Amino acid sequence: MSIGESVSIGETLAEGRRRAGLTITQVSQRTRIRESIIRDIERGDFSACGGDFYARGHIRSIASVVGVDPVPLVREYDAVHGPPGGAISAAEVFEPSTPIRIRERRSFGFGKVMIVVLLAVIGAAAYYLVSHSGRHNPPAAARPPATHVRAKPAASPSPAPSARSAPAKVAVIRLTATQDCWVLLSRANGTQIFTGVVPAGSSKKWTERHAVDLQLGNTPGVEVTVNGKRVSFNTTNPVTLTISPGHKVSVAGQGSGASPAPSPT
Repeated sequence: MSIGESVSIGETLAEGRRRAGLTITQVSQRTRIRESIIRDIERGDFSACGGDFYARGHIRSIASVVGVDPVPLVREYDAVHGPPGGAISAAEVFEPSTPIRIRERRSFGFGKVMIVVLLAVIGAAAYYLVSHSGRHNPPAAARPPATHVRAKPAASPSPAPSARSAPAKVAVIRLTATQDCWVLLSRANGTQIFTGVVPAGSSKKWTERHAVDLQLGNTPGVEVTVNGKRVSFNTTNPVTLTISPGHKVSVAGQGSGASPAPSPT
């Protein structure tokens, strides 16, 4: 896209920044958007934003910091580049490249039937031998008297630890949105727990006993905690958090040059 298409948006944001007495570095620190992207936006170039979905989010973030109403700016952006839901959606960004394989149910073959029949025959033969062996045992009167030996009392086994003594490991995930953010929470087998846009000012909470993947489309617009400990991001790009019940968190997709976020363990 050319720079001249949306010059009025960049000029409005640049003028608002100058009126607020802020530098590009200060705006970058408050919005967590790279300085190079802010400079491009002020020149009307949105090619480094990563798509229309993130360009709108950057416009809202910068406008809120410099004191400009973001609604007419986003409306102007949509008038030039088209409304949301165009060529690619946020869900398509996270669509897995490898389809999930589903195992087909196999028929119960003839060989398995023969194994079941063979086990039944062996069980019947064993029952026959055990039941008939008791008939050949001598009566109690013909047996020699047993010698009575006083046995030592067996030590009482120590009680097994209660299953409830060790609490089950769980991961309590809380997501609070300060801006609209697309979210996908799924398990390792591909089962989706939640997918959709979490609007600004709302929050979500999940309690999971298995490892899950949490994908975020707008990292500057959300705050994520795992068991009460906040997860930090060093990027404005979409990221994927792999969270296990053992409080281990790994972050993928922070982009080149960004340091990995600390684990909340």
